[in-house]
Amino acid sequence: MELIADMHTHTIASGHAYSTVNELAEAAARKGLKAIALTDHGPAMPGGPHLYHFGAIRFIPREIAGVRILCGTEANILNEHGDIDLPDRYQERLDFVMAGLHEGCGFDGQGIEHNTEAVINAMANPRIHAISHPGNPLFPLDYEKIVKAALDTGTALEINNASLGISREGSRPNCERLVELIARYGASLVVGSDAHIAQGVGIFDDALLLLAKAGITETQVVNSSMARLLSFLHLL
Repeated sequence: MELIADMHTHTIASGHAYSTVNELAEAAARKGLKAIALTDHGPAMPGGPHLYHFGAIRFIPREIAGVRILCGTEANILNEHGDIDLPDRYQERLDFVMAGLHEGCGFDGQGIEHNTEAVINAMANPRIHAISHPGNPLFPLDYEKIVKAALDTGTALEINNASLGISREGSRPNCERLVELIARYGASLVVGSDAHIAQGVGIFDDALLLLAKAGITETQVVNSSMARLLSFLHLL
């Protein structure tokens, strides 16, 4: 399966990443990608960008080095209601809103029931397109409930390549279970590198192996074609 876009990347604005927008775009161009999503963290992340960052994101060109730039965020889920740390007026300005559970953002150690409720409630927000790294073992989830809710709401679930290697140790068994359920129920997913430096852009190898093993079809993967991606994001 060929992926045409990296849907999870961080710039220096996230506070713990090491490349600029231009550097990420140029790296994507070298990898032959057609698009890249800029998904810097929401402001609840320690060291993360101020809300003004998302207000000024309109200044970023729609294309750099021949690569379509999708302005987005990886927002933080703050509570059981599924609220995120980006007000509606900022969400509306973005091409791609991904939300996830992160340490140090006000929702640590809530347990599987409360974690699952928070994620399902976040998916009910029509502005949230995807849930980031749901396989994170620090935030256990009821994966069957999550996949069914994703299907009902049209939300994509992310398979995060970094989670299978350098980040969030212990994620692999959860991701394997997750893709099995995604394949069974026909839910949608996105694949992201979670690059925090330009050299990490477009690295999907471990994620693609996981998808192939589970029998995930190309039509389930939002970023497997530009037409599919733009249709999913309502950007056609």
